[in-house]
Amino acid sequence: MLIIKKIPRLTYLLLLLVVFGFLAILYQSQIAKIQEKIHAIEKHQEHIDASLREKPLLKVEDLILIYNRVPKTGSTSFVGVAYDLCKKNKFHVLHVNISANSHTITLDNQLKFVQNVTNWNSMKPALYHGHFAFIDFSKFGAPKPLFINLIRRPLDRFISYYYFLRYGDNFRPYLVRKKHGNTMTFDECVMQQVPECDPNNMWLQIPFFCGHAANCRKPGNKWALNEAKKNLITNYFLVGVTEELEDFVQILEQSLPGIFEGATDHFRRSNKSHLRRTVQKDAPKNATLEKIRSSQVWQMENEFYEFALEQFHFVKKIFSKNKGQVVMYEKIRPKPA
Repeated sequence: MLIIKKIPRLTYLLLLLVVFGFLAILYQSQIAKIQEKIHAIEKHQEHIDASLREKPLLKVEDLILIYNRVPKTGSTSFVGVAYDLCKKNKFHVLHVNISANSHTITLDNQLKFVQNVTNWNSMKPALYHGHFAFIDFSKFGAPKPLFINLIRRPLDRFISYYYFLRYGDNFRPYLVRKKHGNTMTFDECVMQQVPECDPNNMWLQIPFFCGHAANCRKPGNKWALNEAKKNLITNYFLVGVTEELEDFVQILEQSLPGIFEGATDHFRRSNKSHLRRTVQKDAPKNATLEKIRSSQVWQMENEFYEFALEQFHFVKKIFSKNKGQVVMYEKIRPKPA
C-alpha cells in the first residue's frame, strides 16, 4: 500500500520560494537580454547615422531641384513662393530662359546645361525653373537632380491659354498679349475650326514629361504617353496638380525642409495662389466640350493627367496615414566595429 506523506508547511514554503526565485532570475535574465538587444540596435543606429552624416548621398547644401514648368499650370504662383523664401532658407532660384520660347533644347545646349547645373557649386543648393522638356541627366553621365512639376486638367489649361493670349493676366495687366484685340470666343474658334483651337495643340503636358525624343513631339503618339508616365514615376521626385497646389507645397516642405521650410504658411498668407489669373475667360458650351473630348489627343492628355492625379493622391495618402513615421535599420551583419 502506497503511503503519501504530507509535506511539512515550512518545506512547502521553502519550495515555493525556490521556484519563485528561479522564475525571478529567469525573468531578470530575459529582461537583461532584451535590454542588450535594444542597446545594440541603438548603437548600430547611431553608427549608421554617424556614417550617413560623414558621407551623405544627398546633402542639403548640394541639393539641385529642376522644375521644368508647364505653361498655364500655376507655375508662377509656386515659383513666387520659392523666390520669397530663397534668401531666408539659403538656396538659389534660377530661371532658365530659352530663346524663341522653345520647349526643346539642342543637344549641345543640353550637355552645357547638365554640366552647368552639376558643377556650378556656388549656386548650390538651387532650384532651376523654365519651360522646357524633361532632360535625362544620366544620358550625359551626370548624377540626377530632383525633378518636380505641376500639371493641370488639359482642357482647362488649353482654354486658359487661349484667353490669356487675348486678355493677359493679373500678374502683368499692362502687357499687350499676342492676340490682343481678338475677341473671338473659344466656342467660335472651335466651331469654325480655326487652327489655333485644333485639339492637337493640347499636346503639351505629355511632351514635357516625355523628353527630347522625336516621338514625344508627335500628337497622339502612344509611346510618348507611356514614356511620360514612366518618367513621372521613375524620374520625378514629386508631381502635383494645379487644382491642389497648396498640398503640393505642403508635401515639398515636409519632404525637403532644408529648402521649403515655411513654404506652406507663406503660400497661405501671401495669397500666392491668386497669381497670374487670366483676366477674362468665357465658359465653353457643352457642344464645344464634346467636340474637344472626342479627339484622341484630349483623351491621351486626360489619361496622363488622371495618372498623375492618382499618383499624387497616393503620395498624399501615405503622408496623412504615416505622420511621425520612423525608419530604423536592424539585424545588420557583420556587426559594425
